[in-house]
Amino acid sequence: MTVAAVIQMTSGADRARNLTRAAGLIAEAAEQGAVLAVLPENFAFMGSSDQERLAAAEADGSGPVQDFLAREAAHRGIWLVGGTLPLLDADATLPAAACLVYDRAGRRVGRYDKIHLFDVTLPGDGESYRESATIRAGRAPLLIDTPCGRLGIAVCYDLRFPELFRDLQSGGADGFAVPAAFTAQTGRAHWEILVRARAIENLGYVLAAAQSGNHPGSRQTYGNSLIVDAWGEILGRAPDGEGVVLAQLDLQKQMQIRERFPALAHRIGGAGLATNNDHGEK
Repeated sequence: MTVAAVIQMTSGADRARNLTRAAGLIAEAAEQGAVLAVLPENFAFMGSSDQERLAAAEADGSGPVQDFLAREAAHRGIWLVGGTLPLLDADATLPAAACLVYDRAGRRVGRYDKIHLFDVTLPGDGESYRESATIRAGRAPLLIDTPCGRLGIAVCYDLRFPELFRDLQSGGADGFAVPAAFTAQTGRAHWEILVRARAIENLGYVLAAAQSGNHPGSRQTYGNSLIVDAWGEILGRAPDGEGVVLAQLDLQKQMQIRERFPALAHRIGGAGLATNNDHGEK
């Protein structure tokens, strides 16, 4: 078994403070035996305006947040799924919300750009978000081999799109890392349900790292970072505030679940599809 961690933060507009706090939480995860840790979305910066968010963007390959992630991964000897940061490519006018993965030697081994952007108006109070005003959508999923098995990456609003997770599972994902910053309203309504659903329907663990609390611009996030196993059981939770959640991932037990409960093989187009089964679930 391997130990994984999710890190919960209350990030603000002070990047230096955010990185200092993240460093302490990464150290805590490593000291407790985690071989991989997931940081939340926007862990290094959560400002109050579009202009601030655009100003925080880094060029791909160089910048203080990228340097921080590489340095901390190598210093602590831990794999890091680096939440997200706005990353600007030379040929783009808007940055991507990029999730960078670093191995225990501090080498960048993967980049996922958030595909589904949060352009919504919430019911009730009319709270509105237009992420596409400052972020360019990604196009390609990411699967990467880690000490915790083959890991698929998704970010926040991606959690509502099961087809992305199914594509990752079809590519061999053992589990998923989901950096997030769910709003207080949507978190109360849907966060745990969605995280557990993605685990159950793909028979794979989910490492869901969230923002929690009050942020600039009167934004509130839900917290409740979760580690969920392939059966949908919650192995660890951070209700609110900043902190680290750790759990042991038993990939051998997960493989046994997939063998004994072969729902993945029974889906349409899957191997071993039962075309005439009217007996129902037992």
